[in-house]
Amino acid sequence: MPAFECYHACMARQLTIRRVPDEVAESLATLSRTKGQSINTIVLQILQEAVGHDERRKRLLRYATWTEDEADEFAQLVAHQRTIESRDWE
Repeated sequence: MPAFECYHACMARQLTIRRVPDEVAESLATLSRTKGQSINTIVLQILQEAVGHDERRKRLLRYATWTEDEADEFAQLVAHQRTIESRDWE
């Protein structure tokens, strides 16, 4: 992969938002001061909530995280696939 493509594939996208109403900008600044976070961090959190990014991640974690019992059950179900029959290697 050329360096130019890798750079764009690996880097977060930058956005510019124009014509932000004064009231919105002031509310963001107030929220930023209150939470002790940058305006950029606040806006990213708002955008992630708006598009359901965090909810999607939570759903994926629910499916990708097994309890110990679930992992044991899965291991038992696929154990027969891990056996090697010597007749297949003669």
